[in-house]
Amino acid sequence: MPRAGLTAERLTRAGAEMADEVGFDKVTVAALARQFGVKDASLYSHVKSSQDLRTRIALLALAELADRVSAALAGRAGKDALEAFANAYRDYAREHPGRYAAAQLRLDPDAAAASAGGRHARMTRAILRGYDLTEPDQTHAVRLLGSVFHGYISLESGGSFSHSAPSTQETWPRVLDALDALLRNWPASREPHAVQPDHDGHGK
Repeated sequence: MPRAGLTAERLTRAGAEMADEVGFDKVTVAALARQFGVKDASLYSHVKSSQDLRTRIALLALAELADRVSAALAGRAGKDALEAFANAYRDYAREHPGRYAAAQLRLDPDAAAASAGGRHARMTRAILRGYDLTEPDQTHAVRLLGSVFHGYISLESGGSFSHSAPSTQETWPRVLDALDALLRNWPASREPHAVQPDHDGHGK
């Protein structure tokens, strides 16, 4: 029988807190059972496996982050929106490193469809409306922003920038200035390279 007081939601939130404290990769059903002082079997009435638990934490993190970004973007446009979006992501990652790592988990199609991932994509594209980008450049820009934000946040949290000046606090706004300048002056699309025939008449 399910142990009184334990629910999937409670276990998910406890797992999210554990992820922030010890790292997302350390979160397992067994570790959570030890924290609650129960046997592993007591938790399997609520979560199917450690992977199921991690997926639930990822969904929670994506929803929390989407709510935070949405609130930050309200009433903003252009560079103000870009900065608000980026700062919301960075602040969440710094406050909740385990949850942020969970938000990067590759989800199966069903979980992805039920996640807040679509909200994140729509909010990113909403920022780009202020930069007059059309497809396919808008998709290129979405990928660029995701790469820069996640790359910077991951390197910063891993201590890669901690041994040199200037500080990351000084660099971050300069990165956002550079992104804003690039989005306002997006390069023209490259023409596909023509296939040149070789001596036998075949393309190369």
